[in-house]
Amino acid sequence: MAGGNNVAKMSPRQRMINLMYIVLTAMLALNVSSDVLNGFSQVQESIQRTNLNMSARNQVQFDYLEGLFRQNPEKAGKSYAAGVDLRKHASELYNQIEELKKAIAVKADGKDGNYNDIINNDDLEAASVTMLNPATKRGEKLRLDVNSFREYVVKLIPDSAKRRGVMETLSTTVSNAPGSVGPMTWEQKMFENMPAVAAVTMLTKLQNDVRQAEGEALTQLITNVDIGDVRVNELNAYVIPNSNMIIRGGRYSANIVLAAIDTTQRPAIYVNGAKLANPNGLYEFVPGQVGTHEYSGYIEVTRGDGTTDRRPFKSAYTVIEPMATISPTMMNVLYAGIQNPISISVPGIPMNAIQATMTNGTLTRNGDHWVALPGKVGSEAVISVSAQVEGRSQSVGSMTFRVRKLPDPTPYLPVKDAAGNVSHYKGSPKRISKAQLMAADGLGAAIDDDILNVSYSVLSFSTVFLDQMGNAIPEVSDGSRFSARQKDQFKRLKAGKSFFISNVKAKGPDGITRDIPPMEVALN
Repeated sequence: MAGGNNVAKMSPRQRMINLMYIVLTAMLALNVSSDVLNGFSQVQESIQRTNLNMSARNQVQFDYLEGLFRQNPEKAGKSYAAGVDLRKHASELYNQIEELKKAIAVKADGKDGNYNDIINNDDLEAASVTMLNPATKRGEKLRLDVNSFREYVVKLIPDSAKRRGVMETLSTTVSNAPGSVGPMTWEQKMFENMPAVAAVTMLTKLQNDVRQAEGEALTQLITNVDIGDVRVNELNAYVIPNSNMIIRGGRYSANIVLAAIDTTQRPAIYVNGAKLANPNGLYEFVPGQVGTHEYSGYIEVTRGDGTTDRRPFKSAYTVIEPMATISPTMMNVLYAGIQNPISISVPGIPMNAIQATMTNGTLTRNGDHWVALPGKVGSEAVISVSAQVEGRSQSVGSMTFRVRKLPDPTPYLPVKDAAGNVSHYKGSPKRISKAQLMAADGLGAAIDDDILNVSYSVLSFSTVFLDQMGNAIPEVSDGSRFSARQKDQFKRLKAGKSFFISNVKAKGPDGITRDIPPMEVALN
Protein backbone atom coordinates (compact mmCIF):
# COMPACT_ATOMS: atom_id res chain seq x y z
CA MET A 1 0.00 0.00 0.00
CA ALA A 2 1.44 3.30 -1.05
CA GLY A 3 1.86 6.07 1.45
CA GLY A 4 1.83 9.85 1.49
CA ASN A 5 -0.38 11.74 -1.00
CA ASN A 6 -0.82 8.58 -3.10
CA VAL A 7 -3.30 7.21 -0.55
CA ALA A 8 -5.52 10.22 -0.92
CA LYS A 9 -5.56 9.81 -4.72
CA MET A 10 -6.72 6.16 -4.53
CA SER A 11 -10.29 5.16 -5.03
CA PRO A 12 -12.19 3.45 -2.19
CA ARG A 13 -12.12 0.17 -4.14
CA GLN A 14 -8.32 0.33 -4.55
CA ARG A 15 -7.88 1.04 -0.88
CA MET A 16 -9.99 -2.01 0.01
CA ILE A 17 -7.95 -4.26 -2.28
CA ASN A 18 -4.69 -3.08 -0.75
CA LEU A 19 -5.98 -3.65 2.78
CA MET A 20 -7.15 -7.17 1.93
CA TYR A 21 -3.67 -7.89 0.50
CA ILE A 22 -2.01 -6.85 3.70
CA VAL A 23 -4.33 -9.01 5.80
CA LEU A 24 -3.73 -12.00 3.51
CA THR A 25 0.02 -11.56 3.71
CA ALA A 26 -0.15 -11.49 7.52
CA MET A 27 -2.31 -14.62 7.59
CA LEU A 28 0.16 -16.45 5.36
CA ALA A 29 3.01 -15.39 7.62
CA LEU A 30 1.19 -16.71 10.69
CA ASN A 31 0.22 -19.99 9.07
CA VAL A 32 3.03 -22.01 10.65
CA SER A 33 3.11 -25.57 9.38
CA SER A 34 2.52 -28.49 11.70
CA ASP A 35 5.98 -29.89 10.87
CA VAL A 36 7.64 -26.77 12.22
CA LEU A 37 5.54 -26.86 15.39
CA ASN A 38 6.39 -30.54 15.88
CA GLY A 39 10.04 -29.61 15.47
CA PHE A 40 9.69 -27.12 18.36
CA SER A 41 8.26 -29.92 20.48
CA GLN A 42 11.25 -32.14 19.75
CA VAL A 43 13.71 -29.34 20.55
CA GLN A 44 11.82 -28.61 23.78
CA GLU A 45 12.07 -32.26 24.78
CA SER A 46 15.82 -32.37 24.00
CA ILE A 47 16.62 -29.19 25.93
CA GLN A 48 14.53 -30.44 28.85
CA ARG A 49 16.70 -33.60 29.04
CA THR A 50 19.83 -31.44 28.88
CA ASN A 51 18.53 -29.32 31.74
CA LEU A 52 18.06 -32.39 33.89
CA ASN A 53 21.61 -33.53 33.14
CA MET A 54 23.06 -30.10 33.88
CA SER A 55 21.08 -29.87 37.12
CA ALA A 56 22.49 -33.25 38.15
CA ARG A 57 26.03 -32.16 37.25
CA ASN A 58 25.69 -28.93 39.24
CA GLN A 59 24.42 -30.92 42.21
CA VAL A 60 27.53 -33.13 42.05
CA GLN A 61 29.77 -30.05 41.99
CA PHE A 62 27.96 -28.51 44.93
CA ASP A 63 28.19 -31.77 46.90
CA TYR A 64 31.95 -31.80 46.27
CA LEU A 65 32.25 -28.21 47.46
CA GLU A 66 30.24 -29.09 50.56
CA GLY A 67 32.61 -32.02 51.20
CA LEU A 68 35.61 -29.67 51.06
CA PHE A 69 33.88 -27.42 53.56
CA ARG A 70 33.27 -30.29 55.98
CA GLN A 71 36.91 -31.39 55.74
CA ASN A 72 38.30 -27.91 56.25
CA PRO A 73 35.71 -25.25 57.20
CA GLU A 74 38.30 -22.50 57.57
CA LYS A 75 39.81 -23.05 54.15
CA ALA A 76 36.61 -23.69 52.15
CA GLY A 77 34.16 -21.64 54.21
CA LYS A 78 34.08 -18.57 51.96
CA SER A 79 33.62 -20.56 48.74
CA TYR A 80 30.96 -22.80 50.31
CA ALA A 81 28.93 -19.81 51.53
CA ALA A 82 29.08 -18.31 48.03
CA GLY A 83 28.00 -21.67 46.57
CA VAL A 84 24.95 -21.86 48.84
CA ASP A 85 23.92 -18.35 47.81
CA LEU A 86 24.51 -19.16 44.12
CA ARG A 87 22.31 -22.27 44.29
CA LYS A 88 19.55 -20.23 45.89
CA HIS A 89 19.60 -17.51 43.20
CA ALA A 90 19.79 -20.02 40.32
CA SER A 91 16.98 -22.20 41.69
CA GLU A 92 14.69 -19.21 42.25
CA LEU A 93 15.12 -18.03 38.66
CA TYR A 94 14.84 -21.58 37.27
CA ASN A 95 11.62 -22.24 39.19
CA GLN A 96 10.19 -18.88 38.13
CA ILE A 97 10.69 -19.83 34.47
CA GLU A 98 9.14 -23.23 35.18
CA GLU A 99 5.98 -21.56 36.45
CA LEU A 100 5.79 -19.35 33.38
CA LYS A 101 5.96 -22.41 31.09
CA LYS A 102 3.07 -23.97 32.99
CA ALA A 103 1.05 -20.74 32.74
CA ILE A 104 1.49 -20.60 28.95
CA ALA A 105 0.39 -24.24 28.59
CA VAL A 106 -2.70 -23.63 30.75
CA LYS A 107 -3.56 -20.55 28.71
CA ALA A 108 -3.29 -22.55 25.48
CA ASP A 109 -5.00 -25.82 26.54
CA GLY A 110 -6.95 -24.98 29.68
CA LYS A 111 -6.41 -25.93 33.30
CA ASP A 112 -5.08 -29.40 32.40
CA GLY A 113 -2.49 -28.00 30.00
CA ASN A 114 0.95 -29.67 30.04
CA TYR A 115 3.87 -27.76 28.52
CA ASN A 116 5.53 -31.06 27.56
CA ASP A 117 2.53 -31.90 25.34
CA ILE A 118 0.72 -28.73 24.22
CA ILE A 119 -2.32 -29.55 22.13
CA ASN A 120 -2.89 -26.06 20.76
CA ASN A 121 0.79 -25.62 20.05
CA ASP A 122 0.07 -23.03 17.35
CA ASP A 123 -1.80 -20.75 19.77
CA LEU A 124 -0.46 -17.22 19.13
CA GLU A 125 -2.15 -15.57 22.08
CA ALA A 126 -1.16 -17.79 25.02
CA ALA A 127 2.43 -16.50 25.28
CA SER A 128 1.49 -12.85 24.59
CA VAL A 129 -1.36 -12.80 27.12
CA THR A 130 0.73 -14.57 29.78
CA MET A 131 3.95 -12.63 29.38
CA LEU A 132 2.92 -9.22 28.00
CA ASN A 133 -0.19 -8.51 30.10
CA PRO A 134 0.28 -4.88 31.29
CA ALA A 135 -1.40 -5.78 34.58
CA THR A 136 0.90 -8.65 35.57
CA LYS A 137 4.06 -7.66 33.57
CA ARG A 138 5.45 -11.17 33.86
CA GLY A 139 7.71 -10.70 30.84
CA GLU A 140 9.18 -7.48 32.19
CA LYS A 141 9.78 -9.05 35.60
CA LEU A 142 11.51 -12.03 33.99
CA ARG A 143 13.78 -9.72 32.03
CA LEU A 144 14.76 -7.78 35.15
CA ASP A 145 15.38 -11.00 37.10
CA VAL A 146 17.57 -12.39 34.31
CA ASN A 147 19.57 -9.14 34.30
CA SER A 148 19.98 -9.30 38.08
CA PHE A 149 21.11 -12.94 38.00
CA ARG A 150 23.56 -12.20 35.18
CA GLU A 151 25.19 -9.34 37.09
CA TYR A 152 25.35 -11.52 40.21
CA VAL A 153 26.88 -14.61 38.63
CA VAL A 154 29.56 -12.89 36.52
CA LYS A 155 31.11 -11.50 39.72
CA LEU A 156 31.90 -15.08 40.75
CA ILE A 157 33.77 -15.82 37.49
CA PRO A 158 37.19 -14.06 37.25
CA ASP A 159 38.11 -15.60 33.88
CA SER A 160 37.36 -12.87 31.32
CA ALA A 161 36.53 -15.26 28.45
CA LYS A 162 34.10 -17.34 30.53
CA ARG A 163 32.61 -14.21 32.05
CA ARG A 164 32.02 -12.74 28.60
CA GLY A 165 30.35 -15.98 27.44
CA VAL A 166 27.93 -15.95 30.38
CA MET A 167 27.08 -12.30 29.76
CA GLU A 168 26.30 -12.99 26.11
CA THR A 169 24.24 -16.10 26.91
CA LEU A 170 22.08 -14.27 29.46
CA SER A 171 21.90 -11.02 27.54
CA THR A 172 18.46 -9.37 27.23
CA THR A 173 19.59 -6.74 24.76
CA VAL A 174 17.66 -6.92 21.47
CA SER A 175 17.83 -5.14 18.14
CA ASN A 176 14.71 -4.03 16.28
CA ALA A 177 13.52 -6.27 13.50
CA PRO A 178 13.54 -4.79 9.96
CA GLY A 179 10.37 -2.81 9.34
CA SER A 180 9.42 -2.54 13.02
CA VAL A 181 8.19 0.77 14.36
CA GLY A 182 9.71 2.07 17.60
CA PRO A 183 12.01 0.21 20.05
CA MET A 184 11.24 -3.40 20.97
CA THR A 185 11.78 -4.95 24.39
CA TRP A 186 13.28 -8.37 25.04
CA GLU A 187 9.95 -9.76 26.22
CA GLN A 188 8.15 -8.47 23.09
CA LYS A 189 10.65 -10.15 20.82
CA MET A 190 10.43 -13.38 22.82
CA PHE A 191 6.64 -13.70 23.25
CA GLU A 192 4.67 -11.35 20.97
CA ASN A 193 2.71 -13.39 18.35
CA MET A 194 4.82 -16.41 19.26
CA PRO A 195 3.27 -19.91 19.06
CA ALA A 196 2.83 -21.43 22.49
CA VAL A 197 5.21 -24.33 21.83
CA ALA A 198 7.91 -21.95 20.56
CA ALA A 199 7.58 -19.71 23.64
CA VAL A 200 7.87 -22.71 25.97
CA THR A 201 10.92 -23.97 24.06
CA MET A 202 12.68 -20.59 24.41
CA LEU A 203 11.92 -20.53 28.12
CA THR A 204 13.39 -24.04 28.46
CA LYS A 205 16.47 -22.77 26.62
CA LEU A 206 16.67 -19.90 29.13
CA GLN A 207 16.59 -22.44 31.98
CA ASN A 208 19.47 -24.21 30.24
CA ASP A 209 21.43 -20.94 30.15
CA VAL A 210 20.81 -20.40 33.88
CA ARG A 211 22.10 -23.89 34.76
CA GLN A 212 25.14 -23.42 32.51
CA ALA A 213 26.05 -20.12 34.21
CA GLU A 214 25.55 -21.75 37.60
CA GLY A 215 27.91 -24.58 36.60
CA GLU A 216 30.66 -22.16 35.50
CA ALA A 217 30.44 -20.28 38.81
CA LEU A 218 30.50 -23.51 40.88
CA THR A 219 33.63 -24.67 39.02
CA GLN A 220 35.35 -21.41 39.90
CA LEU A 221 34.32 -21.60 43.56
CA ILE A 222 35.82 -25.10 43.83
CA THR A 223 39.03 -23.84 42.22
CA ASN A 224 39.19 -20.96 44.70
CA VAL A 225 39.52 -23.38 47.62
CA ASP A 226 43.05 -24.37 46.51
CA ILE A 227 43.99 -21.24 44.60
CA GLY A 228 46.19 -19.90 47.45
CA ASP A 229 48.12 -23.18 47.98
CA VAL A 230 51.82 -23.37 47.16
CA ARG A 231 52.86 -26.50 45.28
CA VAL A 232 56.23 -27.92 46.39
CA ASN A 233 58.17 -31.09 45.71
CA GLU A 234 60.06 -31.26 49.00
CA LEU A 235 59.17 -30.96 52.67
CA ASN A 236 61.70 -30.12 55.39
CA ALA A 237 61.51 -29.43 59.11
CA TYR A 238 63.10 -26.20 60.36
CA VAL A 239 63.92 -24.80 63.81
CA ILE A 240 63.90 -21.01 63.86
CA PRO A 241 65.19 -19.67 67.22
CA ASN A 242 64.91 -16.03 68.18
CA SER A 243 68.54 -16.29 69.27
CA ASN A 244 71.05 -19.10 69.79
CA MET A 245 72.78 -17.05 72.50
CA ILE A 246 70.92 -16.79 75.81
CA ILE A 247 71.84 -14.99 79.01
CA ARG A 248 71.48 -17.26 82.02
CA GLY A 249 68.10 -16.44 83.52
CA GLY A 250 66.78 -15.38 80.10
CA ARG A 251 64.29 -17.28 77.94
CA TYR A 252 65.04 -19.44 74.90
CA SER A 253 62.44 -19.13 72.12
CA ALA A 254 62.30 -20.97 68.80
CA ASN A 255 59.71 -21.69 66.12
CA ILE A 256 59.66 -25.29 64.86
CA VAL A 257 57.93 -25.37 61.49
CA LEU A 258 57.48 -27.54 58.42
CA ALA A 259 58.34 -25.77 55.19
CA ALA A 260 55.34 -25.17 52.87
CA ILE A 261 52.94 -26.31 55.56
CA ASP A 262 49.24 -25.48 55.27
CA THR A 263 48.52 -23.08 58.15
CA THR A 264 45.02 -24.52 58.54
CA GLN A 265 46.39 -28.06 59.02
CA ARG A 266 48.79 -27.91 61.97
CA PRO A 267 51.23 -30.84 62.24
CA ALA A 268 52.06 -32.69 65.47
CA ILE A 269 55.48 -31.67 66.87
CA TYR A 270 57.57 -33.81 69.27
CA VAL A 271 60.65 -32.47 71.08
CA ASN A 272 62.87 -34.94 72.95
CA GLY A 273 60.01 -37.46 72.85
CA ALA A 274 57.33 -35.13 74.27
CA LYS A 275 54.57 -33.57 72.17
CA LEU A 276 54.75 -29.80 71.90
CA ALA A 277 51.63 -28.21 73.42
CA ASN A 278 51.81 -24.94 71.47
CA PRO A 279 49.74 -25.38 68.25
CA ASN A 280 51.79 -22.70 66.46
CA GLY A 281 55.06 -24.56 66.96
CA LEU A 282 56.54 -22.11 69.52
CA TYR A 283 59.08 -23.94 71.71
CA GLU A 284 60.38 -22.02 74.71
CA PHE A 285 61.85 -22.69 78.15
CA VAL A 286 64.24 -21.13 80.70
CA PRO A 287 67.70 -22.75 80.38
CA GLY A 288 69.85 -23.43 83.43
CA GLN A 289 73.43 -24.55 82.90
CA VAL A 290 75.98 -22.48 81.00
CA GLY A 291 77.25 -24.04 77.75
CA THR A 292 76.00 -25.44 74.43
CA HIS A 293 73.01 -27.78 74.51
CA GLU A 294 71.32 -29.79 71.73
CA TYR A 295 67.77 -31.00 71.32
CA SER A 296 65.96 -32.97 68.60
CA GLY A 297 62.54 -34.25 67.62
CA TYR A 298 60.25 -34.78 64.66
CA ILE A 299 57.17 -33.38 62.96
CA GLU A 300 54.24 -35.56 61.90
CA VAL A 301 51.96 -34.39 59.09
CA THR A 302 49.02 -36.18 57.46
CA ARG A 303 49.23 -36.69 53.69
CA GLY A 304 46.29 -36.33 51.33
CA ASP A 305 45.74 -40.09 51.27
CA GLY A 306 45.48 -40.27 55.07
CA THR A 307 48.97 -41.67 55.74
CA THR A 308 51.41 -39.95 58.12
CA ASP A 309 54.74 -38.41 57.09
CA ARG A 310 57.44 -37.90 59.77
CA ARG A 311 60.21 -35.32 59.38
CA PRO A 312 63.07 -35.21 61.94
CA PHE A 313 64.88 -32.07 63.13
CA LYS A 314 67.60 -31.06 65.57
CA SER A 315 69.08 -27.79 66.82
CA ALA A 316 71.31 -26.34 69.54
CA TYR A 317 71.49 -23.30 71.79
CA THR A 318 74.24 -21.69 73.89
CA VAL A 319 73.83 -20.32 77.42
CA ILE A 320 76.32 -17.69 78.58
CA GLU A 321 76.87 -15.87 81.87
CA PRO A 322 75.44 -12.35 82.14
CA MET A 323 78.08 -9.92 80.98
CA ALA A 324 78.52 -6.37 79.77
CA THR A 325 81.22 -4.68 77.74
CA ILE A 326 82.25 -1.36 79.29
CA SER A 327 85.18 0.61 77.93
CA PRO A 328 86.23 4.26 78.18
CA THR A 329 86.55 5.86 74.78
CA MET A 330 89.69 7.89 75.64
CA MET A 331 91.68 5.66 78.05
CA ASN A 332 91.35 3.20 80.91
CA VAL A 333 90.86 5.91 83.57
CA LEU A 334 88.33 8.65 84.24
CA TYR A 335 89.51 12.25 84.57
CA ALA A 336 87.85 14.58 87.00
CA GLY A 337 86.48 17.84 85.75
CA ILE A 338 85.75 16.78 82.16
CA GLN A 339 83.15 14.70 80.31
CA ASN A 340 84.51 11.20 79.72
CA PRO A 341 82.83 9.36 76.76
CA ILE A 342 81.84 5.77 77.71
CA SER A 343 80.64 2.91 75.45
CA ILE A 344 78.31 0.34 77.06
CA SER A 345 76.85 -2.70 75.29
CA VAL A 346 75.44 -6.12 76.18
CA PRO A 347 75.64 -8.96 73.62
CA GLY A 348 72.18 -9.95 72.43
CA ILE A 349 70.43 -6.99 74.11
CA PRO A 350 69.27 -3.92 72.15
CA MET A 351 70.71 -0.59 73.24
CA ASN A 352 67.33 0.80 74.32
CA ALA A 353 66.98 -2.05 76.84
CA ILE A 354 70.26 -1.19 78.66
CA GLN A 355 70.51 1.01 81.77
CA ALA A 356 73.63 2.11 83.69
CA THR A 357 74.47 3.94 86.93
CA MET A 358 77.71 5.33 88.40
CA THR A 359 79.16 5.96 91.86
CA ASN A 360 81.42 8.96 92.67
CA GLY A 361 80.00 11.05 89.85
CA THR A 362 77.19 11.22 87.31
CA LEU A 363 76.52 9.14 84.21
CA THR A 364 74.27 10.53 81.49
CA ARG A 365 73.09 9.01 78.23
CA ASN A 366 73.63 10.60 74.82
CA GLY A 367 71.91 8.40 72.22
CA ASP A 368 73.72 5.06 72.21
CA HIS A 369 76.71 6.53 74.09
CA TRP A 370 77.26 7.63 77.66
CA VAL A 371 79.15 10.48 79.34
CA ALA A 372 80.77 10.02 82.76
CA LEU A 373 81.55 13.04 84.94
CA PRO A 374 83.51 11.71 87.96
CA GLY A 375 83.67 13.44 91.31
CA LYS A 376 86.44 13.10 93.89
CA VAL A 377 89.98 12.59 92.62
CA GLY A 378 91.75 9.58 94.08
CA SER A 379 88.53 7.65 94.75
CA GLU A 380 87.09 4.85 92.62
CA ALA A 381 84.04 5.17 90.40
CA VAL A 382 81.92 2.06 89.70
CA ILE A 383 79.69 1.83 86.60
CA SER A 384 76.95 -0.82 86.97
CA VAL A 385 74.90 -2.07 83.98
CA SER A 386 71.47 -3.70 83.91
CA ALA A 387 69.25 -4.85 81.03
CA GLN A 388 65.59 -5.61 80.41
CA VAL A 389 65.41 -9.39 79.83
CA GLU A 390 61.99 -11.00 79.32
CA GLY A 391 60.24 -7.98 80.76
CA ARG A 392 62.32 -7.73 83.94
CA SER A 393 65.49 -5.83 84.86
CA GLN A 394 68.57 -8.01 85.30
CA SER A 395 72.09 -7.00 86.39
CA VAL A 396 74.59 -7.89 83.66
CA GLY A 397 77.90 -6.52 84.96
CA SER A 398 79.94 -3.66 86.40
CA MET A 399 83.43 -2.11 86.11
CA THR A 400 85.57 -0.07 88.53
CA PHE A 401 87.50 3.00 87.32
CA ARG A 402 90.20 5.12 88.94
CA VAL A 403 89.51 8.86 89.02
CA ARG A 404 92.57 10.98 88.22
CA LYS A 405 93.33 14.67 88.05
CA LEU A 406 93.87 16.06 84.57
CA PRO A 407 97.59 16.22 83.64
CA ASP A 408 99.33 19.59 83.12
CA PRO A 409 98.96 21.12 79.67
CA THR A 410 101.74 22.26 77.34
CA PRO A 411 102.12 25.93 76.42
CA TYR A 412 102.17 26.85 72.74
CA LEU A 413 102.14 29.76 70.33
CA PRO A 414 99.38 29.69 67.69
CA VAL A 415 101.29 30.41 64.45
CA LYS A 416 100.16 30.43 60.84
CA ASP A 417 101.96 28.94 57.84
CA ALA A 418 102.04 30.40 54.31
CA ALA A 419 98.63 28.87 53.55
CA GLY A 420 97.07 30.47 56.61
CA ASN A 421 96.76 27.19 58.58
CA VAL A 422 97.19 27.54 62.36
CA SER A 423 99.52 25.13 64.20
CA HIS A 424 100.76 24.89 67.76
CA TYR A 425 104.43 25.87 68.15
CA LYS A 426 105.71 24.30 71.38
CA GLY A 427 109.24 25.70 71.41
CA SER A 428 112.82 24.71 70.64
CA PRO A 429 114.39 22.83 68.96
CA LYS A 430 111.88 23.87 66.28
CA ARG A 431 112.15 27.43 65.02
CA ILE A 432 109.69 29.96 63.68
CA SER A 433 110.08 33.09 61.62
CA LYS A 434 109.99 36.54 63.13
CA ALA A 435 106.87 37.29 61.02
CA GLN A 436 105.06 34.31 62.57
CA LEU A 437 106.05 35.52 66.06
CA MET A 438 104.80 39.03 65.37
CA ALA A 439 101.48 37.65 64.04
CA ALA A 440 100.80 35.66 67.23
CA ASP A 441 98.46 37.40 69.67
CA GLY A 442 99.41 35.54 72.82
CA LEU A 443 100.05 32.22 74.53
CA GLY A 444 97.80 29.16 74.63
CA ALA A 445 97.86 25.90 76.61
CA ALA A 446 96.30 22.51 75.97
CA ILE A 447 96.58 18.75 76.29
CA ASP A 448 96.65 17.54 72.68
CA ASP A 449 98.60 14.30 72.80
CA ASP A 450 96.17 12.34 70.54
CA ILE A 451 94.60 10.76 73.66
CA LEU A 452 93.14 13.78 75.39
CA ASN A 453 92.10 17.00 73.72
CA VAL A 454 91.52 19.52 76.51
CA SER A 455 91.99 23.28 76.25
CA TYR A 456 93.22 25.46 79.17
CA SER A 457 92.85 29.17 79.79
CA VAL A 458 96.20 30.97 80.23
CA LEU A 459 95.98 33.50 83.07
CA SER A 460 99.44 35.09 82.89
CA PHE A 461 103.03 34.50 81.80
CA SER A 462 106.38 36.28 81.49
CA THR A 463 108.95 36.60 78.67
CA VAL A 464 112.69 36.70 79.45
CA PHE A 465 115.12 38.32 76.95
CA LEU A 466 118.95 38.41 77.25
CA ASP A 467 120.76 41.63 76.32
CA GLN A 468 124.25 41.86 74.86
CA MET A 469 125.77 41.66 78.31
CA GLY A 470 123.83 38.50 79.12
CA ASN A 471 121.47 40.19 81.53
CA ALA A 472 117.91 38.84 81.75
CA ILE A 473 115.16 41.31 80.95
CA PRO A 474 111.71 39.99 82.05
CA GLU A 475 108.43 41.37 80.74
CA VAL A 476 104.92 40.51 82.06
CA SER A 477 102.02 39.59 79.72
CA ASP A 478 98.61 41.15 79.54
CA GLY A 479 96.69 38.03 80.64
CA SER A 480 97.01 35.47 77.85
CA ARG A 481 98.03 38.14 75.33
CA PHE A 482 101.42 39.68 74.66
CA SER A 483 101.83 43.12 76.24
CA ALA A 484 103.05 46.16 74.26
CA ARG A 485 106.51 45.97 75.92
CA GLN A 486 106.78 42.31 74.92
CA LYS A 487 105.86 43.22 71.33
CA ASP A 488 108.61 45.88 71.34
CA GLN A 489 111.12 43.28 72.48
CA PHE A 490 110.02 41.00 69.59
CA LYS A 491 110.76 43.80 67.11
CA ARG A 492 114.35 44.14 68.36
CA LEU A 493 115.07 40.41 68.12
CA LYS A 494 117.51 39.45 65.43
CA ALA A 495 117.46 36.35 63.27
CA GLY A 496 118.72 33.24 65.04
CA LYS A 497 118.03 34.65 68.51
CA SER A 498 115.71 33.13 71.13
CA PHE A 499 113.88 34.01 74.35
CA PHE A 500 112.04 32.18 77.14
CA ILE A 501 108.41 32.11 78.24
CA SER A 502 108.12 31.28 81.95
CA ASN A 503 105.90 31.67 85.00
CA VAL A 504 102.94 30.38 82.97
CA LYS A 505 99.73 30.03 84.96
CA ALA A 506 96.70 28.25 83.36
CA LYS A 507 93.30 27.02 84.53
CA GLY A 508 91.67 23.84 83.18
CA PRO A 509 88.00 22.72 82.94
CA ASP A 510 88.41 21.17 86.42
CA GLY A 511 88.85 24.71 87.83
CA ILE A 512 92.43 24.09 89.08
CA THR A 513 95.09 26.77 88.36
CA ARG A 514 98.43 25.24 87.44
CA ASP A 515 102.03 26.39 86.92
CA ILE A 516 103.20 25.18 83.52
CA PRO A 517 106.84 24.45 82.65
CA PRO A 518 108.57 27.19 80.57
CA MET A 519 109.30 27.02 76.85
CA GLU A 520 112.07 28.44 74.64
CA VAL A 521 111.11 30.33 71.47
CA ALA A 522 113.80 30.21 68.76
CA LEU A 523 113.74 32.31 65.57
CA ASN A 524 114.98 31.24 62.17
